[in-house]
Amino acid sequence: MITAEWLYWLIGAFFVAVSVLILGDRTHARRLGNGAFWGVLGLSFFYGTFVVSGQAPAWILGIAVLLMVVLAGFGFTGKAVERTTSAEEREVSAARFGNRLFIPALVIPAVTVLVALVGPMVKIGGSPLLADGTATLTGLGVSAIVATAVGVLILKPPSLATPVREGGRLLEAIGWAALLPQMLSTLGSLFTEAGVGTAVGDITKKMLPDGSLIAAVLVYCVGMAVFTVIMGNAFAAFPIMTAAVGWPVLVHVFHGNPAAVFSIGMLAGFCGTLTTPMAANFNLVPAALLEMRNRYSAIKAQLPTAAIMLVVNIGLMYFVAF
Repeated sequence: MITAEWLYWLIGAFFVAVSVLILGDRTHARRLGNGAFWGVLGLSFFYGTFVVSGQAPAWILGIAVLLMVVLAGFGFTGKAVERTTSAEEREVSAARFGNRLFIPALVIPAVTVLVALVGPMVKIGGSPLLADGTATLTGLGVSAIVATAVGVLILKPPSLATPVREGGRLLEAIGWAALLPQMLSTLGSLFTEAGVGTAVGDITKKMLPDGSLIAAVLVYCVGMAVFTVIMGNAFAAFPIMTAAVGWPVLVHVFHGNPAAVFSIGMLAGFCGTLTTPMAANFNLVPAALLEMRNRYSAIKAQLPTAAIMLVVNIGLMYFVAF
């Protein structure tokens, strides 16, 4: 049976390979700090397998996280001088390959969906090929490998190491912010385990006017947006606000339709995603990759849309979910 561990090891191997390339670059001003940062991260993916299986203590990973925080927080990481094609060369290459450049990108969702749908039905000797709940992750990993192979076949780079080198270049351009989604999802789990949702619920119940549906809807939707701004992830904010207001007040007290309440609540949370630098994968990463002068340009452009959509979601929930 195939589990998702192979994908974590593949990701870890990529980070370690990037670390080795950085450490070998004598012209890199911060090669030691940057190499250590990505190397520690890569080794953590390997070590995590043994933590999950109970064969190794988890506190080692805690030390690794603290070490990465020190390296990034005290400026030991940084970007190397880019060695890539010029703008003119990229224009010539784009004209040469045309729409074929989109093929590797399209391969990823196509293969992911195929494996996610077909994978769970494949059995060998009466046992399922994929472990329960791993089909999507397996599909994503397989699609990344296939897309890389397709890209190499189409573009024919001078070296098979080019995908790793270019991937490392993009990773350095993003920097430590590439880890924010992972860290913030963990933060959401910690908040839930710590009972933050229950505490917020107790405070909210004391403040909400009795029998006021519109007040409860406002608190839930605005709370989803605000917690998403703080945590950078609507999925992390969802269990907190749902435990505080969504389930006990909107569903139990006002008999709202759970599907409508929670789906619209998530949309309200996504309004917060548009307005926060904590949602690095949406707002900071594109700015870094596009080398925008102002790293917050995407957020500034999205603010009006976020405000309008939050109002629309509040109205939708009030008129549709009850």
